[in-house]
Amino acid sequence: MRVFHITPNGIAESDSLPAQAPSSGFLWIACGRREFEIEQTQVQAALQAVGKVMLVDLHISDLLNNQLPSHFDYTSQYDILVFRRLTAGHSETDLEHPGQPLTQPLRRGGPPVLRHIDTNPVGFAVFDRVLLTVHPASCTVLEQYAARLRASDSTTARAAGVNLPSGPADLMLRIINHMVDGFLELRRELTRQLDHWQTELLQPSTRFTNWGSLLDARKSLHQLDQICEDQRAAIQDWIEALAGWEVVEGKADHFGGAKGLELLKIRSRDVLEHIERVIHHVRRLEQNAETAVQMHFSAQSNRTNDIMRTLTALTAIFLPLNLIAGIFGMNFEFIPLLHLQTGFWWAMGTMLLIAVVLTGLFWRKRYLARTGR
Repeated sequence: MRVFHITPNGIAESDSLPAQAPSSGFLWIACGRREFEIEQTQVQAALQAVGKVMLVDLHISDLLNNQLPSHFDYTSQYDILVFRRLTAGHSETDLEHPGQPLTQPLRRGGPPVLRHIDTNPVGFAVFDRVLLTVHPASCTVLEQYAARLRASDSTTARAAGVNLPSGPADLMLRIINHMVDGFLELRRELTRQLDHWQTELLQPSTRFTNWGSLLDARKSLHQLDQICEDQRAAIQDWIEALAGWEVVEGKADHFGGAKGLELLKIRSRDVLEHIERVIHHVRRLEQNAETAVQMHFSAQSNRTNDIMRTLTALTAIFLPLNLIAGIFGMNFEFIPLLHLQTGFWWAMGTMLLIAVVLTGLFWRKRYLARTGR
């Protein structure tokens, strides 16, 4: 469990829960799902001490649910947002060591890029002065953003105009934006993988054998589309709830001021736009994969047609030759040219002439030409 005290002047981190409300700034309490399950009494006591409010039982169940889709809920005193983030395979928690992942996580088959299309929910409880996050064990998003938060507190970052989060809601949106960036990175890997498969599918000289991987990719893209749709619905609900917030006169922009509320709306719309970009790209990849499969079977059908047309033309060339050979092979005593010394050469010359004429005719009509060129 990590506790950050964020003020406009800096960041302080500790591993113990607060016993009273901070004099300035706000708190970020980040804990693993198993940690929250074991220490929920202490966390509830800290929330009561800081904000005079505790989580209701249903919201605690939501935060502990590892299969919950992205969604938004609220009360008159705090908001709950669950957002699914990418994870490399399953990262279930070791029950004997809270906060630590299993030493041998479950593995998924298929290409390496498909193993990244797995998600775990991260829960956000947004209070006036506290942001509580409940995340999976060994959450890389938490570690990366905590490091970024530390970096933004440096003198160099301050000089470059990098600002610290203005409040719990602002911090939540920044973390979610960092999660969505992971989806944007994933789409590039998926694009490269599908482009490789498309090139392999459209090569007539090779036999495509990765049908299982391609089907897994289509299923994963469909799953990713559903995940992003849930994310978009959750953020849209958050934006609608944000529109109902009232500006509190006399409060700083960090905690209810007009400027801070307007910045929250802008950042929320930016997160929503990023999610919609991911949805648009995922659906385009699904269409590209479907189109590539259809073009592959169309190319195979054209190749089969070329082969059958060539075989038919060759059969038509040799059909009159077989007719002549059959006539001269009849068991009649008197057949023209049968007893002549030059009869064999006349028959062979006639057969060769017929074969050459038919070959030229079929070639002119492109019956022997490949349409794939």
